[in-house]
Amino acid sequence: MKTLEIDIQHALYFAGQKNYEALEPEAVKAISTIDGKSGPGSDFLGWDTLPSETSQQLLDRINATAERLRAAADYIVVVGIGGSYLGARAVISALSDLFSDQYIPEPNNPKILYAGQNISEDYLASLKKLLSGKKFAIINISKSGTTTEPAIAFRVLRDLLVQQAGADKAKDLIVAITDKEKGALRAMADKEGYETYVIPDNVGGRFSVLTPVGLLPIACAGFDISKLIAGARDMENTTRRPGPSNPAQVYAMMRNALYRDGKKIELLVNYNPRLHYFSEWWKQLFGESEGKENKGIFPASVDFTTDLHSMGQWIQQGERTIFETVLSVKEPADSLRIPGNAENLDGINYLEGKRVDEVNKQAELGTLLAHVDGGVPNIRISVHSLDEYTMGQLIYFFEKACAISGYMLGVNPFNQPGVEDYKKNMFALLGKPGYEAQTQEMKKRLEK
Repeated sequence: MKTLEIDIQHALYFAGQKNYEALEPEAVKAISTIDGKSGPGSDFLGWDTLPSETSQQLLDRINATAERLRAAADYIVVVGIGGSYLGARAVISALSDLFSDQYIPEPNNPKILYAGQNISEDYLASLKKLLSGKKFAIINISKSGTTTEPAIAFRVLRDLLVQQAGADKAKDLIVAITDKEKGALRAMADKEGYETYVIPDNVGGRFSVLTPVGLLPIACAGFDISKLIAGARDMENTTRRPGPSNPAQVYAMMRNALYRDGKKIELLVNYNPRLHYFSEWWKQLFGESEGKENKGIFPASVDFTTDLHSMGQWIQQGERTIFETVLSVKEPADSLRIPGNAENLDGINYLEGKRVDEVNKQAELGTLLAHVDGGVPNIRISVHSLDEYTMGQLIYFFEKACAISGYMLGVNPFNQPGVEDYKKNMFALLGKPGYEAQTQEMKKRLEK
């Protein structure tokens, strides 16, 4: 079994062994709080046992839906924002050919596109232009159906689909993933006859990738969701009990030890561009879970070695309030060796015959040593390769670590009260019914 590994030695040097070990009672208490569902936000702990409770019947149904959509469409548009799309995009990007978007769609192998993650008119207009005259399907993901960004995107894309395929066929090309009983999307799906999947009431958006929210798009991309769940299930078992062999506990303890030592910014580092969108998912997971009550580590991410040529200087010699968590992949998906050249004008013949990944690994090691020497603590999380099983492990590992870390921080890791503030202002400025008083107040503020 390919297992995830965590190395904290280059962070322990900064935090101190005693300070790190002193946090063990807090971590054990946090794990007990999760298991006992006794802490703030306990109504949203459904993700904790989700892998072991996911039935083969559900996976079979999702695969059947995916096969139907894959056969019917050249493009499948996943409509959602935040946790409603980031998890699926993270996994699909990690497992796909890096230039897959440049290829022409093939029968039973559609391209996965995304909409509803912004309110850019240019983005939506360009997407509509791409899909005009094309065979496409829509997976609309929203618990309420009224979140502004995906609601706008779905309205535009549904109208296009109806125009091109006709109303009867369009309903078979739309799948809704939403609340079991209530909300605008549930009402619409029931009225129009869309196939539906349920977002569990006890699973919040940023923890929902292992529900149909993530599983259906991932299956539509052609990947094995049973292996994804298997990896998550094994990590669920690995992180169930407290102790030094629990990697989620180790990670949560170390990041909190560094935070209390003044390290306020965590950089998630990858050396494989397949992990770019995984970093985006990770940022929401930790940022939305911990950033409240004027607390929380700021989650940021960098793609190395690319960003070493832009952010490397600041990381090496800037303010010492950061630490790095490096995602290291032992084996890339492909093998490519560097050719020789008789003239050697570029001076790299000393690399002749080496795998490109060997150079990348030495860059990773050299950067680690340089940054540690520069005062940047370093946590290293290693996986063997990027496949469905490994991605399942990584997803559950970070979810569990996030919950432990949040409780250690003293916040509710499962709510997001601050997210609503911008929405209220936006609704008021747009003149949404029910916001008349706020609209007048906002206008007065803007006139000053």
